[in-house]
Order: sequence, then C-alpha cells, then structure tokens
Amino acid sequence: MWFFTDATFAQAAQGAASHPAELVVPSLKITPAVVGPGAQTSMILAATKAGNRIVAVGEHGIILLSDNDGHAYRQAKSVPISSTLTSVNFVDAKVGWAVGHWGAILKTVDGGETWKLQRSDIKVDQPLFSVYFKNDHEGWAVGLWSLFLATRDGGATWNSVTLPNPPGASKADRNLFNIFPDRSGGLVISAERGTIVRSEDDGETWSYIDTGYKGSLWAGTVLNDGTWIVGGLRGSILRSTDQGQSWQTSQTGTKSSITQIIAGEDGTITAVGLEGVVLTSRDKGLTFSVAQRPDREDITAGVIAPGGKLVAFSMDGPVKSDGAAGE
Repeated sequence: MWFFTDATFAQAAQGAASHPAELVVPSLKITPAVVGPGAQTSMILAATKAGNRIVAVGEHGIILLSDNDGHAYRQAKSVPISSTLTSVNFVDAKVGWAVGHWGAILKTVDGGETWKLQRSDIKVDQPLFSVYFKNDHEGWAVGLWSLFLATRDGGATWNSVTLPNPPGASKADRNLFNIFPDRSGGLVISAERGTIVRSEDDGETWSYIDTGYKGSLWAGTVLNDGTWIVGGLRGSILRSTDQGQSWQTSQTGTKSSITQIIAGEDGTITAVGLEGVVLTSRDKGLTFSVAQRPDREDITAGVIAPGGKLVAFSMDGPVKSDGAAGE
C-alpha cells in the first residue's frame, strides 16, 4: 500500500485538493523499469505471497521476488512501467496484479517474472493505492480522490465505479487506501477521515461507515471469525465484531502510524509501521504487544513466512533481521 508520513500526508492532501491541475503532465511517456543492482535498496511499498514466493513492489516500477522466504531477492525480468507501484495481489501462485501511480494496472501470469500493462492514465497522476481480486476475473482497484475501478474479465477491461456522496458531502472524493474482503462475501475499503466504505453485494452498491475516528485508515484486514481490523495514523487500530456497526479502539502502546496489518492463519495479528514498529496481537486485536527496531527504519510492508517469521520491507528495500535495511 501507499503511505505518507503524518506531515507529508497533510501537505499532499491539501495540495491535491487545492491544485489538482498541477498534477497534469501531458508529455509523460511510459518507459519500462530498469533492471539493475539498485533495485534491492529501493523503496518498497507493498508485498504479498504468490504461492511460496514473495512478491514486493515499489518505486521506479521495481518488483522483487524471493523464493526462499526473504533470504535473497532478484528483480522481475520485465516490468513495462517505471512509475511507483503501491499494491500487489495474487489469486494463486501464478496470476496476480499490481497497481500504482498514473493509475497503472499490471498483470502477471507467471508468478511475477514478467508483467503486462492493462491500464494507465498519463494525463493526470491519480494513483491507485490498493488492488484486490476475488478470483482470476473479478477485481477492484482504489485510489486518490475516490478513484475506483472494477473488472469482471481479469482486467481486459476496467470500468469506473462512481461512489455515492459521503454523508454531508457534495461529492465523493475521499482517498481510498486499502480494499479487502470480509468473510460474508462483501468488500471493505479503509479510507481517510476514519471512513470505511462497504459493499454487501459483490461491489454493485456501496455505503459509508463512520468509525468515530477522524484520521486516515491506511490498512485493514479481516480475521477468520469475521472481525474487521483497521489501522492508520498515530498508531491507531480499531476493531469491529459486527461488520462495522460498532467499533472498539485497540490498545497499541505506540503513536507510530500503521502501514500494514496481516492476519496469520493461526489467529495472530501482525501490524507494522513507521519508526520500525512491529505490533503483535493474540487476542483478536483487543491488545497488542509492541516492539521497535533499533534502527527505527520505517516499515512499509511485510509478509509472514513459514514459522511465523515477519519478512519486512522499508524505504530502503528488504529489511535484514539484524536491524539493517537492504539485503
């Protein structure tokens, strides 16, 4: 997922709202990502599992692959764009999608080795922040100013989704940060201003849920028992056991912003964040124990490897377990 620090988020949001025309760059040309040694120390913003493989995406169109649980990485052989990638999602070991700046959407059918461009809009840099596919043909991508796209044919065509106006607002322009499924067949989006956007009918209609929190919710997941967990600015994590009707604030013990929340198969919840924060919960998100890396490297993404090991990523690439970034 894409994230800002607390200060830069406020600046970027204000600038985007006040001067959207400044982001228009008609002369932009799409160029492939450069394959080179600097990839392994470049900013990574999202990571996931494709079967047993780790796939991580980030700036300059860089996509890193690891087949040994993060001990070593190599760069994808072919990526058609060099703009920042912010999210990645796989439906199986081979088929996956990545999204990012300029509204770019990429697809792979070989586990991330090579990618093809399905969509981009070089007239305006309206980035996509998150992508989720229910299966190999139904998927959704969300981003800045309520940019919302959907496909029913594996991305061969992407259609704009128009959200209803939020309560009290004249237009739908909330930044949509993370889309994920609930356990009842619905879809959930964590957004700015403490907002959750939800569909109960497979993306046909959408409604807004107010969590009572006023900050941005960058990350979210759902547990095996259906509990929703969302988090974001200033170490805030909220949980709902009734599909968003009511919310509890979890005790995190940190003010460092949360960039990703991962639900483990054993019920353990791992949240990572800025300033090297790693949070762990074994009581379905009621409370979290907090640890902080000695180097305080901002953790931007993570995946859970076999044995419960956290494989983390940062502004400087994959994070070594000894506290140093880049591997």
